[in-house]
Amino acid sequence: MQITLAIESSCDETAVAILRGDKTETQILSSEISSQIDLHREYGGVVPELASRTHSLTLRPLIEQALQNAGVALEDIDCYGATAGPGLASSLMIGHTAAKAMALAAGKPFVSVNHMEGHLLSPFLETKTGILPNLALIVSGGHTMLLHTRAFDDYALVGKTRDDAAGEAFDKVAKMLGLPYPGGPEIEKAAKLGDPTAYAFPRSRIKDAPYDFSFSGLKTAVLYTLSDLSPKDGQISQEQIPDICASFQQSVIDVLVKRTLLAAESLSCPLITLSGGVSCNQSLRDTLQSACEAANKTLLVCSPTLSTDNAAMIAYITLHKHLRKQYSTLDCDIDPNLRLNTLVLRK
Repeated sequence: MQITLAIESSCDETAVAILRGDKTETQILSSEISSQIDLHREYGGVVPELASRTHSLTLRPLIEQALQNAGVALEDIDCYGATAGPGLASSLMIGHTAAKAMALAAGKPFVSVNHMEGHLLSPFLETKTGILPNLALIVSGGHTMLLHTRAFDDYALVGKTRDDAAGEAFDKVAKMLGLPYPGGPEIEKAAKLGDPTAYAFPRSRIKDAPYDFSFSGLKTAVLYTLSDLSPKDGQISQEQIPDICASFQQSVIDVLVKRTLLAAESLSCPLITLSGGVSCNQSLRDTLQSACEAANKTLLVCSPTLSTDNAAMIAYITLHKHLRKQYSTLDCDIDPNLRLNTLVLRK
């Protein structure tokens, strides 16, 4: 069993995790997250300079807390890892530099990790099977994509969003409705009180790209609906918000589930995984679970704490690269637009 320590600082969450495991089974010894939501809420979104300054102040005590909760010392760590991208450059630099410095000081190897690969494989973190072939749906604030995972480090892009990511659409619609940041959980909460059939919002389809997504038209449809409901100033009553949220959310879920099942059938893939921050949405989980059962497929979703940005998923990738001796050099750099190196478009 090997022990890895990883840092995640791609956006506004400072996170440190320590993992022990091998190729088939892992144990999360500690997973610490310091959220900055309250700091950024008054600005309606993440302020990069504020995020990076807060990472700098928070990181060292969080590392100490992770070590204490895991019951290990720095000399017990076999490999260090950190998120290199995608994300905010000023935030990425804090965690990436810190992990490299720790690896250098300890004389241990370092792994530079792709944040999206962390999300992609996070559903296997709590299993005892290792990484199995699957069709993965990743839904987050910045990404919406379908990937065919054939093995570790062997991924094929099946579908992606052409414009807004699902999480981005949630946040933008929430802002239209005057709901607090972050918007996704607020829309989900309001939707529980609404009628998902109240408004006939569109379910987008892209000609000749059956597995791709588009949410910009849906976002525009919500904007026009708000204008129609209140032509003078676009301000609707609080009583109307639940129905709009429920109808909008259902439209997003319908598109995500339909594309995912269509791709899984095409690839004859019996296992579907769901990850990314938007996967915390219980309605999405329930709808996709029902659809998988009806199609005789298995759905694997990690716990909500491992769905949002966290360092455990980064430590998981670090572990698997360490086991394969796929190390990064200490002069490697961050990349805010980092792509999965082995990503290829499936024809």
